[in-house]
Amino acid sequence: MPGDIKRSVTIAGHRTSITLEPEFWSALKEMACTRKISVNELVRKIDETRNRADPRGLSSEVRVHILRHFKDATACDTTDR
Repeated sequence: MPGDIKRSVTIAGHRTSITLEPEFWSALKEMACTRKISVNELVRKIDETRNRADPRGLSSEVRVHILRHFKDATACDTTDR
């Protein structure tokens, strides 16, 4: 995984790390800035809402959350068609 960046975050008082590509870290920072919260807080919120029955890891969950965020932001409104 050359180029991937590993960072530690604190969730529920426990340190854990997530590894993301630089582009995903940039998107995550942008989302946190827009919401006026820290990246750590945003990751904590993503972790809170993930489906525990789904075996997806936290790094994957963060990527999917980012993808959904930007897809929703650019989705075409097709209600008029």
